[in-house]
Amino acid sequence: MNNNESLAARRNAAVARGVAMAQPVYIERAENALLWDADGQRYVDFAGGIAVLNTGHRHPGVLEAVRRQLEKVTHTCFQVTGYEPYVALCERLNKLVPGPGAHKTLLMTTGAEAVENAIKIARAHTGRPAVISFSGAFHGRTFMAMALTGKVDPYKAGFGPLPGDVYHAPFPNALHGVSVNDSLDALALLFKCDIEPARVAAIIFEPVQGEGGFYVAPKEFVLQLREICDRHGIVLVADEIQSGAGRTGRMFAMEHFGVAADITTLAKSLAGGFPLSAVIGRAEIMDACAPGGLGGTYAGNPVACAAALAVLDVFEQEQILARAGRLGTKLMSRLRELAARHPSIAEVRGLGAMVAFELCEGGNPDQPAVELTRALTRRARELGLILLSCGIYGNVIRILVPITAEESIVDEGLSILERALVTELAAAGDPAIVASR
Repeated sequence: MNNNESLAARRNAAVARGVAMAQPVYIERAENALLWDADGQRYVDFAGGIAVLNTGHRHPGVLEAVRRQLEKVTHTCFQVTGYEPYVALCERLNKLVPGPGAHKTLLMTTGAEAVENAIKIARAHTGRPAVISFSGAFHGRTFMAMALTGKVDPYKAGFGPLPGDVYHAPFPNALHGVSVNDSLDALALLFKCDIEPARVAAIIFEPVQGEGGFYVAPKEFVLQLREICDRHGIVLVADEIQSGAGRTGRMFAMEHFGVAADITTLAKSLAGGFPLSAVIGRAEIMDACAPGGLGGTYAGNPVACAAALAVLDVFEQEQILARAGRLGTKLMSRLRELAARHPSIAEVRGLGAMVAFELCEGGNPDQPAVELTRALTRRARELGLILLSCGIYGNVIRILVPITAEESIVDEGLSILERALVTELAAAGDPAIVASR
């Protein structure tokens, strides 16, 4: 009989060491925002498969669409013979993505593939080689995506040499003293010292950084990026792999900023747990590649496409965007109340239901509370809550509970979170906790 211990032993013998697990449990069953592991333990899921399950685990509408598609066709490879779900999904995404004019879409399998192809398309369109990304960014684990990623450990360490003509500028981060002007000045310095704008194909950024710590791009910064790209003929790429598909209360986070990207990457919650990603862009840019230059054997799999079409239906039928806004308001309110009582929470931030808080020793941003963060995620699991950390220093707790989660389940998870935090602060001898006892 399987249990967590026996599965861990089998995993250690069979699975490559480089595949990490944030939580050492093995899930046997899931429903909306709840998980049950091989030992029968029940958990509230605040991770959502890393932002993959905005519509929850095993949404009935998605499951039904998948069952119907399984009775028709499961694979042909779209580059061999096409099928309607691929075309239908591209049509819907083209209508949803912000920005004027006609759009076209490429479907792939993973977020990293979407990023790789976005850069290929930008280079083909501009005839230029260079790409600029930002510190703290996470764009994937394949080689170009890894080069664009703005965090070394564990994503780049030991994997060089990386592709050339990739440059990084600091991402605005008020908590850590990086202003919008600092970021823009650094970008201007790149153009003066490292790469002339006429050689830059694309600037890629996350409207809300995901793995980097859920830092929300200031609107002024996004507007200036748009202006810089327009001035120099650079393609602006918005990586919405984690922030897209409704997480921020809009279908695309870029809708909060009043300007549109030229190319948008989308994945994670697009297909409700099935592997699918998309590159959506202005038609004249997307058509820069010759036939055969884009594609992949499993890209735009018909079952995943059917799931994604069902996800978009769920968004309309269950008013997911409005629910994300309400969920975000609730999360921010509860976490700010928690921060007011516990100075170790240096900042609560987010956009819509993409919410996080940063833990620092005594609230000092220069002293990331890495061990406290690790202990908190471990204690929360023991109490029945799955949490994820993130950030350059690993001291940020991000909340990605399914948007469809029942309010009572969200409340349960927040209560567990507070209990786990208080327990770990007390264990660390936090003066505020000690004084209250």
